[in-house]
Amino acid sequence: MKKLAIVTTHPIQYYAPWFKLMAERGNVEVKVFYTWSQAAEEVKDKTFGKTIKWDIPLLEGYTYEFVNNVSEDPGTHHKNGIDCPELNDKISSWKPDAVLIFGWYLKSHLNAMKFFKGKIPVWFRGDSTLLDDSPGIKQVLRKYYLTYIYRFIDKAFYVGSQNKAYFRSVGLKESQLILAPHAIDNERFNDSENKNYEALATKWRKELGYTSNDLVVLFAGKFESKKQPDFLLKAIQKANINRETALKLLMVGHGPLENELLKLAENDSNIKFIPFQNQSKMPILYRLGNVFCLPSKGPGETWGLAVNEAMASSKPVIVSTKVGCASDIVQTGKNGFTFNYQDELALIDIFNTLSIDKLKTMGDAAEQNINKWNFKAIVEALEQAF
Repeated sequence: MKKLAIVTTHPIQYYAPWFKLMAERGNVEVKVFYTWSQAAEEVKDKTFGKTIKWDIPLLEGYTYEFVNNVSEDPGTHHKNGIDCPELNDKISSWKPDAVLIFGWYLKSHLNAMKFFKGKIPVWFRGDSTLLDDSPGIKQVLRKYYLTYIYRFIDKAFYVGSQNKAYFRSVGLKESQLILAPHAIDNERFNDSENKNYEALATKWRKELGYTSNDLVVLFAGKFESKKQPDFLLKAIQKANINRETALKLLMVGHGPLENELLKLAENDSNIKFIPFQNQSKMPILYRLGNVFCLPSKGPGETWGLAVNEAMASSKPVIVSTKVGCASDIVQTGKNGFTFNYQDELALIDIFNTLSIDKLKTMGDAAEQNINKWNFKAIVEALEQAF
């Protein structure tokens, strides 16, 4: 049996389940080398401004090892935050047939790419896009540097079309690129009789003061500039000026724009806030809204996995053109809408087309479509790459 070593920083809810699935399938032996042990139990999120401890298991069903990180300031916020001198020896002693590395910019991850190049196949997983690129000397210099970096890659597993375009732009050939689509645990977000997500969401909506006739737009994420929650809030308020029945906006999260948002929403009964919710609550949370909106302007909204989660929860989506997943999973008028991230009038026009019945039909289509973007597709891509 082939052996695959995986190098990533810490347990993440979007990756750990497919590590487990790969181990369960038994076609490839997998071992995950985590390079940031301090984040195994909880992560200090600098944007949320709080420590996050996920309430779902992320270390079950697969083999893993935490490699000692000697950085004085550990984390992913700077390249020297992941400094694991023993990493290459640990991987070598396990004798893998290939190594899959998440993210090149971290010191020990880049060192591993260089060390194993030519010894065993070096595979790469990332989700960067060209959506935030702007012409200029910095872009040219960055492209030259990235072309050098990706010389150490044998295969890259791209998450979608925007990510593929990025890999092609830095010199990787078509033969080196394999689709391993960005996915979430669809089953965890799908409803069934034993989960009762819809019933729980209906109860929660009533507690928030919503009726079945209220059309609720949901934003769930960090209250930070790149996600433009303020842009969304203002667009809702302007849309409501000419509406007989007001749109409701539910904003979920924390972040540096929180006080500004609260001030903008002061005395506006159509806008409500609830705090950050942990993973076990998310399948219910997405069902509080009739439609999910991610109006990001970037930089760095490389995919937007919250969009997958909303769709898996039978909700249509409204996303800006700066969200990496828009060109792959959003079908305008069928399961969602897209708009230019700067065009407030376009967003308001979308709001004016919405109705509860229409959104219900679109939500059913969204769930059906997103089920094709799943963990099995990722695992099969890796298995077949051998």
